[in-house]
Amino acid sequence: KEVFKKGSIESLDHETLFTIQRFFENNLNVSETSRKLFVHRNTLVYRLDKIKKLTGLDLREFDHAIIFKIALMVKKYLSADPIKF
Repeated sequence: KEVFKKGSIESLDHETLFTIQRFFENNLNVSETSRKLFVHRNTLVYRLDKIKKLTGLDLREFDHAIIFKIALMVKKYLSADPIKF
């Protein structure tokens, strides 16, 4: 929880977590991720902006994406009920 400035992983809904997972799988590529999610590029940008507003992390920036990914991995490891995408 301390990683995020304004919220926590728990505050993110399933759709948002799914979007983040696909964004990571596509190497932070907005165009490719939007194509694979079958959403308009601007929709994905809106979702990423929402994540930035909630967490203070811009996942389009590599350093922020790494911080978020590690936080997700730690959360999953420490949780008895792991986050599912």
